[in-house]
Amino acid sequence: MAEHAVGSFFLFVLILLASSHVLGDLFARLHQPRVIGEILAGVLVGPSLFKVSAGFGGAPAGAEKAALDIIYWLGLLFLMFLSGAETKGLFNREDRKEVGWLAVVGTCLPFAIALALGSRLSLDSMMGIVQRRVPLLLVVGIAVAVTSIPVISRIFFDLKILHTRFARLVLGVAVMEDIGLWAVLAIATALAQSQGVPASLIARQIAFTLIYFVLGLTVMPRLLGRAHEATWNGFAKNSPTAYLLLILFAYVGLAAALKINLVFAAFLAGLVIPHRLPRFVEAVNSVKGMAFGYFIPIYFALVGYKLDLGKDFSWSMLASFLVIACVIKLLSVMMGARLAGFNLSDSINLAVATNARGGPGIVLASVAYEAGIINAPFYTTLILLAVLTSQLAGAWLDFVLRRGRPLLSEQIPANAAEAADVNVLAA
Repeated sequence: MAEHAVGSFFLFVLILLASSHVLGDLFARLHQPRVIGEILAGVLVGPSLFKVSAGFGGAPAGAEKAALDIIYWLGLLFLMFLSGAETKGLFNREDRKEVGWLAVVGTCLPFAIALALGSRLSLDSMMGIVQRRVPLLLVVGIAVAVTSIPVISRIFFDLKILHTRFARLVLGVAVMEDIGLWAVLAIATALAQSQGVPASLIARQIAFTLIYFVLGLTVMPRLLGRAHEATWNGFAKNSPTAYLLLILFAYVGLAAALKINLVFAAFLAGLVIPHRLPRFVEAVNSVKGMAFGYFIPIYFALVGYKLDLGKDFSWSMLASFLVIACVIKLLSVMMGARLAGFNLSDSINLAVATNARGGPGIVLASVAYEAGIINAPFYTTLILLAVLTSQLAGAWLDFVLRRGRPLLSEQIPANAAEAADVNVLAA
């Protein structure tokens, strides 16, 4: 990259970073999800509205675009890595029945309904360049069923309710959902990349994905759990932050070699982080400070930057999919909450909170679009679905708390240790 191109690139990054932080802080002060302000910053800079970058030599292209893509992917991988790291210490024995009902009914039912409806409808208006119906159906099912871990946890942190049983239940459900749905997304991307490939190779790729998922969820945490405190592991003792990055890049590198979804791999990498060892808590906070200060805001700003609401946008697609997805998800979670023994008011609060698609919804749209599963208008629809449902969740929970109403009829506070652990990771 030529010297002038380097300068132009960093100027463009400066615009994205500064605008994402300014609007993110503004939305946070308005008791709204910060991520929405960060996405809006990209929309303002991008082709949809003011085209700020045009005044500085235009948007990056060629080598500049490649460098920006690296920052984009680092932000995405860090987001999912930290999401996996935040899933520790969320489950209590007293919550297992409730989380089970909410996860099974609130996730499996909307996923199944979406697949059933999608199989009877023409999906040509959503189809990506690979023209594969099965991966598209899986993506639609995930889009309807998914719940955000990063965004909803950030909302809870801002509302100072992250230590409550309500937060534990929602995050516990989100963890179970994301583990299953990321596995489905990994299978969908494998199928999308298998066009013109023999069925035996497709089956082998799916088998690799499932094996990677099972090993990453069961075997690797135990093996790495021993390595974290092994006497020979000077890396973990002397450079714990670099050690965490080593784990992330190892998971991602292996996934790339096996042609497995990198986002899914980053999430699994976060699950193996030991959250109760002080040096690793500090290391996670170091990674979080760097990621949320630089890479993740730019990632979300680039998500907004890529949106062209005039060219790649359909009001009818957004309206119909938003209504259908929200109705299915809200009614399913409310049914699961009622079966778990919650009253109507509690069920509504739980349903609205788990309807926030936030980061995972945006990640889903990004990965599916990059894989050619969905087209540009449906990509924009999924992004706006994630933004609007997150906005709704933040506004509703803030409204309930401001009126002095409990989110659950009987709030059972987390014990001090659990509350401290979760607050440290969410800070």
